[in-house]
Amino acid sequence: MQNTHVIKRRHTTRKNTNPNTRYLDALSPMSDEDLMSHFQAGTVEAFDILVSRYKDPLTNYIYRFLGDMKECEDLLQETFLRVYRNRHSYRRIARFSTWLYTIAGNLARSEYRKRKRRRISSLQSVNKNDEEYEMEVPDETFSPDKDTESSIQDFYIQDALTKIPEEFREVVVLRDVQQLSYEEIAEITGLPMGTVKSRINRGRTKLQILLKDIYFVQEE
Repeated sequence: MQNTHVIKRRHTTRKNTNPNTRYLDALSPMSDEDLMSHFQAGTVEAFDILVSRYKDPLTNYIYRFLGDMKECEDLLQETFLRVYRNRHSYRRIARFSTWLYTIAGNLARSEYRKRKRRRISSLQSVNKNDEEYEMEVPDETFSPDKDTESSIQDFYIQDALTKIPEEFREVVVLRDVQQLSYEEIAEITGLPMGTVKSRINRGRTKLQILLKDIYFVQEE
């Protein structure tokens, strides 16, 4: 008859001895500016944390500006690529978020103006002989996310944003969507404080008029 031995294992809580994990734990609570200092010194993990912090806010900002998710994704990648390549040009005299949004804003404005030029060019390409042609106008449609309760409302807000002029749209998005201060918006856009506040107020008024008309039609 065989004796059976029951081996009892002692469960102990092991401390995390992985140096990489412990290093990330030490980096995570740091400010954006401290992370940039570490990144400039060669710590790529610090850059990864910054990307994680700002990926969603920047996606929201660029999308609200352009109204096109594909272009938004491309510009998001380009923004972080420029941060990576130009990391040594960053100086702590400026907030990292201001520097980052300036890069993203410049890219978004440039893309928006290219889009306008393409639209004008395509409209001017009409054949005078009325021959059949294919007009290439950038697609600005938006497919709302059916899985979210606010998708329809979001659709109308985004649609209204695309209908107000660029100079109003940018500052309204920075203030009301990104919740940036007037000072930060002035730094990002290079505009005087008074101009920033004036454009925000005028942009909000234009949005309210558009949304009021839209909701009135919907309720009928």
